[in-house]
Amino acid sequence: MLKHLATALLATTLLATTAQAETFKWASKTDPDTMDPHASNSAPVFSFLNNVYEGLVRRDKDMVIEGALAEGWEPLGDKGWRFTLRQGVTFHDGAEFNAEDVLFSYERASSEAADTRSWFAPVSEVKIVDDYTIDFMTTAPNPIFPDSIANFMIMDKGWAEANDSTVPAKDTETHATLNANGTGPFVLTERQPGLKTVLTPFANWWDTAEHNITRAEFTPIQNPATSVAALLSGDVDLINPVPIQDAARLEQTADVKIIKGIEARVIMLGFPHQAETLKYGADAEKPNPFKDVKVRQAVAQAVNVDAILTTIMRGSAEAASQLVSPAMRGYSPSLAARPATDVATAKTLLTEAGYPDGFSFGLKCSNDRYLNDEAVCQAIVSMLAQIGIKAELDAMPVRNYWPELRADNFDMYLLGWSPGTFDAEHPIRFLAATPNAEKKLGSWNFGDFSNTRIDELLPQIQSELDDTKRQAMLDESAKILQDEVAYVPLYVQPLVWGARKNIDLTQRPDDFFLLRWVTVN
Repeated sequence: MLKHLATALLATTLLATTAQAETFKWASKTDPDTMDPHASNSAPVFSFLNNVYEGLVRRDKDMVIEGALAEGWEPLGDKGWRFTLRQGVTFHDGAEFNAEDVLFSYERASSEAADTRSWFAPVSEVKIVDDYTIDFMTTAPNPIFPDSIANFMIMDKGWAEANDSTVPAKDTETHATLNANGTGPFVLTERQPGLKTVLTPFANWWDTAEHNITRAEFTPIQNPATSVAALLSGDVDLINPVPIQDAARLEQTADVKIIKGIEARVIMLGFPHQAETLKYGADAEKPNPFKDVKVRQAVAQAVNVDAILTTIMRGSAEAASQLVSPAMRGYSPSLAARPATDVATAKTLLTEAGYPDGFSFGLKCSNDRYLNDEAVCQAIVSMLAQIGIKAELDAMPVRNYWPELRADNFDMYLLGWSPGTFDAEHPIRFLAATPNAEKKLGSWNFGDFSNTRIDELLPQIQSELDDTKRQAMLDESAKILQDEVAYVPLYVQPLVWGARKNIDLTQRPDDFFLLRWVTVN
């Protein structure tokens, strides 16, 4: 009796708090390019859809894995993992959640049409034990598998079938592109791509709400000055990111606060390792210089990362030497040094590679995805010009950018990568493994980098239970990627958010913004 009374009082208190809350509005410069949880493996999509869809597991405020649609999980010896599903959960349309939805979502998310298929490279089979128990069988022991599927979102099988959305809409559109039906804390009620997206609380959510939001409106604002003006005027309650150059001024503003952190994302340059010719610039159709490691090394030594950090990032970012930051599991401390900025050495390397007078090429860059991305690319153009490499910059919105990279329309490109598992294995699997659709590997390896030893090490890294042995293999992989200059890591991106003073929220290093932790005071 007392327990039921306490529960009723808690519910009444939450409803009263919610009733007092106003609409929460936030803005970012990147609009999610889809509402389909398996069609785009990108942080803006996962950040947004984690408010609507849920996975078997999720990360808490401190990035620790905890149960979501699975109440528990346990290894099946060295053969896989068993997940015990949460009972009594419903989708937003009232349909009941069970193991059939998990199996359907796995088949959808691991299909050739999915942008998330690399997550399931270690999976050999998924078997339903009963309505609320499901087994993920792996080809080898896989100690990090639960961590690797924190963003694997579960769709309602019946809803997808009824709306002709059983296949991810990566290169086309389906009902799931603009609509959603999850089990998460918020319901998608309006979607106008590029303009406005509206979420409202899901009254029948299985978990306890920690927010007091009655309506949440997201607006993409690409222009930095416009987003700052919207925050200052109160038109929005949060902007992400805050332009670095405006952070100090906003900190002095009475009604605004700045929330700072370091993201898990490494910003890097990528190359067309297998392309026979260049595609852009005055030397288009000529042999591809970037196939030569000396040319890639010259790029690494020509780009002055310290200058970028000082002038463009205003001291907020940290230089990077690897595809993961020092905060990630598996980082190699012995390989922390970056190539020294050395214009003379870079010119010598170009001469040795047969390009004493340099060459011209095309640099692709986003202009609304990463913090100051276009400004960084403009600075890189100037730095490369000092060694005779003339870059033709093509900066574009991310909705156009990913299709260009997937179509191999680049000579060099900018990329940011945040490992969903917070483990160094993640970028090896996605960015460094030889692309292989059948094995679900290398799905974001746009430049087709390929190294036999990396391909040999990856499955061993994924299955090794001894941390010391595993770290030795990660160290070897990091050394190969550095020696081959597979990419040029630049810096770890900072997190700089701006919010109204009456907003309480949680900032995580994955740069996900979750409404379930927002309160309006």
